[in-house]
Amino acid sequence: MKRICFLVDSIFSFGGVQRVTAVIAKELSRYCEVTVVTLENPEDKDTSMYGLDEQNICFRFFHYPKLGRVKRNINRIYSFLYRKVLPHNALTSHLYALSSFPSPLRKALADELNAGKYDAVIGVHGPLAVRLATIRRRLTGMKAYGWIHNSYRAMFSNGSPYAGPELISHYEHQYRRLDKVVLLCDCDRKCYSPNTQEVCTIIHNPLTLKPGLPSDGSSKRFLAVGRFSPRHKGFDLLIEAFHIFAKENNTWCLDIVGEGPEEEMYRSLIRKYGLEQRITLHPFTKDIQMYYSRASVFVLSSRWEGFGLVLVEAMAHGLPIVSSDLSSSREVLGDFGMYFANGDIISLAARLEDATTINHKRLSAEAMARAKRFEIAGITSEWKEMLNL
Repeated sequence: MKRICFLVDSIFSFGGVQRVTAVIAKELSRYCEVTVVTLENPEDKDTSMYGLDEQNICFRFFHYPKLGRVKRNINRIYSFLYRKVLPHNALTSHLYALSSFPSPLRKALADELNAGKYDAVIGVHGPLAVRLATIRRRLTGMKAYGWIHNSYRAMFSNGSPYAGPELISHYEHQYRRLDKVVLLCDCDRKCYSPNTQEVCTIIHNPLTLKPGLPSDGSSKRFLAVGRFSPRHKGFDLLIEAFHIFAKENNTWCLDIVGEGPEEEMYRSLIRKYGLEQRITLHPFTKDIQMYYSRASVFVLSSRWEGFGLVLVEAMAHGLPIVSSDLSSSREVLGDFGMYFANGDIISLAARLEDATTINHKRLSAEAMARAKRFEIAGITSEWKEMLNL
């Protein structure tokens, strides 16, 4: 039986990437031996999260050795030169890969993976995929894949917490060292150079939960779901837009489910506009289906998205969807979505008003039909084909 490894930052925490990784790992464990190598603290281990205890999956906790100050400073100097001064080509990219991922760290990770004698290892997220590419030649008898969950824009736009525009060339050179790079949407694949596109394949994220009762559209409640991470999900835009919407509408309410560093900013906005009785923030829950079932319309206000798994979850519960006009959203929703101009609160407020007058029954049936193409069986078959299982 083949042995597959997922290399992840975290698996035992709330988040879309963690949930999707867990679901795919569980499904593949029916056909091969699956190990998850995580950088988390073992004390945080909770295998009941995402049902990870339901399948025979092995977990290993890996930590890099500490670097001395001199080596760290040398690495910082070259990293600065690569980002700001040097030409970006295959040679300088290779040197930057070695500098930003020094030899003791490379050896430690390669030793960990080689000890597992895997047939394939999958680096989850762009930075880990790049690190996997850097040690590609050290890996014995295994194929190496990257699984990129962020959109091209999220990875390489100005101010990106992941990479930034100065690392586009570096990431492309490193991706080409891998056997395959899994992207979530074809619209992202088209952003890369033709040489990089050749190693890219598209596998959509699957529906990762068992849907609850379909929405009956009677609640007059909007729903948004996601982490409260800086700027990403656009919940600040949504609150601002709901404030405009609520000036003319005094019946609809808004539920936002999530947690993260921007929570206090959202609560301040809600207090500023006196919307405490109309907008409610809820913590993440394992019973997210409850919120989908009782909502009438789902809203995705993200400034960017790699895929937007919540769109699939919402459709599986029969919810009509108001969404930022993102390429990834259009790839998932097609002409089903009610789109607003990305980042435009006036446009979003108008779409919220439009959503209160739709034919919910007709759209609900269409939503559930569209969600079926993201069911886990079909997506797992694509992974099995790529991994030759």
